[in-house]
Amino acid sequence: MPATDLAPRKRPKNRKAQIALVAAELFCERGYHLVGIDEIAAAVGISGPAVYRHFPNKYAILVHATRELVTAALDAAREVPGDDPAEVLDAQLAALARFTVERRKVGALYQWEWRYLAEEHRTEFRADLATLDGRLVAPLRRLRPELSAGGAEFLVRAALSTFGSLTTHRAAAPKARAEATLHRLGWAMLRADAPPAAAIRSARGAAHLAAHAAEPPAHGLESRRELLLAAAIRLFHRLGYHAVGMEDIGAAAGINASSVYRYFPSKGDLLAAAYYRASDRLAASTATALRGATGPGDAVRRLVAAYVGFAFGESDLVSVYLAENNNLPEPDRHELRKVQRLHVEEWVRLLTQARPDLPATDARVLVHAAINLVTDLGRAVRFTGTGGVPAAVARLALVALHTFPES
Repeated sequence: MPATDLAPRKRPKNRKAQIALVAAELFCERGYHLVGIDEIAAAVGISGPAVYRHFPNKYAILVHATRELVTAALDAAREVPGDDPAEVLDAQLAALARFTVERRKVGALYQWEWRYLAEEHRTEFRADLATLDGRLVAPLRRLRPELSAGGAEFLVRAALSTFGSLTTHRAAAPKARAEATLHRLGWAMLRADAPPAAAIRSARGAAHLAAHAAEPPAHGLESRRELLLAAAIRLFHRLGYHAVGMEDIGAAAGINASSVYRYFPSKGDLLAAAYYRASDRLAASTATALRGATGPGDAVRRLVAAYVGFAFGESDLVSVYLAENNNLPEPDRHELRKVQRLHVEEWVRLLTQARPDLPATDARVLVHAAINLVTDLGRAVRFTGTGGVPAAVARLALVALHTFPES
């Protein structure tokens, strides 16, 4: 046997980063609570105890992985020296597009899994994201001095939402083409019209009102089943499925815990009920919107308007619908994922009819960008008025759908 075969194997210097990256991919694929230390170790090719040499527990891995992701994003959007704000923004968008494509498998840490962080780490995460926004807002306001601070932030969030959309699906997207498409989408958002500053302030104020309006009435006429479902949706959205117990749901609905099981045999049944409700309401609003459409272009506009109304009017339900797939009972999970895919394909079908020049693969990327833009901003502002922010979001979604990928 060669002497080299007897030499001890050296531990890689980047083992901690390797563990965090593999864990992040598993968290994003299956959900934080469904992944164990032994699975992470096996994917890295080490033993479970070896993981504990680097991290005291799974939560520490989540914190480290989230910090790594945000640090990399901040580095991609670092302030570029130069007097031309257009050149600065172009360099930042190109770097962020490349970062997004490279980190596609771990982007759900930004989208959903960060909900499982403790409040101190959530606060840290929000502060870092505000810094990220600010690095693009500053040159954007130099480029477009007519924008208010709120308007510039709104457009930057829209751009970042279109970038983040690539991490929400598995549709084929060759790296170079995906980078080019995201780069163009980012510029399309930053060049678009922002809602008036007054509308943005109204939207933020409405978030407080909407949150309180969502609390179940103490003496309403709703059935107990409806009260339980509404409470479950609200808690699943705010805390994540695994952080909520049946007792919590009963207490939030004002119903004795032992009575909850008369209406829903398990927490999984409650989650499935929320999904079927979302699917039914989305299908109904889509059918209503498309009825009477005069052509593919008109159909796309109607589809966008209907989705904006749905996402802004029922933001908690939409967030649960998009975030908790992995926690559904298996038969429901397969059925509902099929329904979600069919909804996206309806957008793709109509968009390619309206734009015959657009390949279906590119259309799918743009559709996901538009949908993610709407749901991201819908969660951020929770504004249910008929004008202002929702109208601006609908316009941005149409801009995204009509962005021309690089030929």
